Amino acid sequence: MAFTYRCLIIDDESPAHKALISHISKFDELEHSGSAFNGMEAIKLLNENQYDIIFLDINMPVISGVELMELQPNRPLTIVTTAYSDFALSAYQNDAIDYLMKPISLEKFSKAIEKAKTYYSGNTLKKETNSNEKVLSYRSNGQLLETPLADILYIESLGNYMKLHNCKLKSPIIIYGSLASISTEIDCSNFLQVHRSYIVNTAKITSVTFKNLTMSNGEIIPVGRKYQILLDNISIR
Repeated sequence: MAFTYRCLIIDDESPAHKALISHISKFDELEHSGSAFNGMEAIKLLNENQYDIIFLDINMPVISGVELMELQPNRPLTIVTTAYSDFALSAYQNDAIDYLMKPISLEKFSKAIEKAKTYYSGNTLKKETNSNEKVLSYRSNGQLLETPLADILYIESLGNYMKLHNCKLKSPIIIYGSLASISTEIDCSNFLQVHRSYIVNTAKITSVTFKNLTMSNGEIIPVGRKYQILLDNISIR
C-alpha cells in the first residue's frame, strides 16, 4: 500500500488554508490532517499529533514561522509558504525543504511535493522481526524502506540531506536529515563520526592514516583534526 503523507497547514489567513487544501486534494498520496491559524496552535498540534509535512507561513502574529522553526528543530518536513522573499535564507538555515511564494501555483506545489517524496525520511532504528539484525528505516519516493546497518559503508552530509553509501547498492540512498539526528539512530559501536561531514562504519575501514581513511570499496574519507584522537582505538579487520 502506498505511503500517505499527513499534512499540517500553519497560516493565519483562511484563504491560504483553502488554497493549500485544494492543492493537497489533488494528490492521492497527501492527506490534509490538520490546520493551525497561529504558532501556538501549531505547537500544540505538533506536540499532540504526528505529521509528515507541514506547510508553514512566515508572517504570523505572536510566533512567526521562523521562530516556530527555531522552537521546533525536530519538526516534520517543512515547506514554507509565504508572500515575503526576505526570509528564504533563515528558512533554509532551519532545514526547510522548499520556499514557495504566494500565490502558489499547482505546478510549484507539485515540484515541492516531489522533492518531499524524494528526500523525506523517517530515520527509525529498529530490529527486524525474525532476526537481531539492526536496520535503518527511511522513506523514499513515498515508500517505507529499510537498509541493514551492516551494509552501510559511510554516511555523508549534504546540508539538509544525507547520502547513505551502501556496499550492496550502486548508487547512494539520499534522505532528509542531519548527521546529528542520524547519529542517535545508529548508536552502536560500529559507527564513528570522523569529520563534520562523515560518519563511517568502522567495520568497513581497510586502512587508517593521520588525515584519511580508506573504506572497503576503495573510497577515501577525510579525517577532521578534532576527530583524529578517536581513531586510536580502531582495529582494522
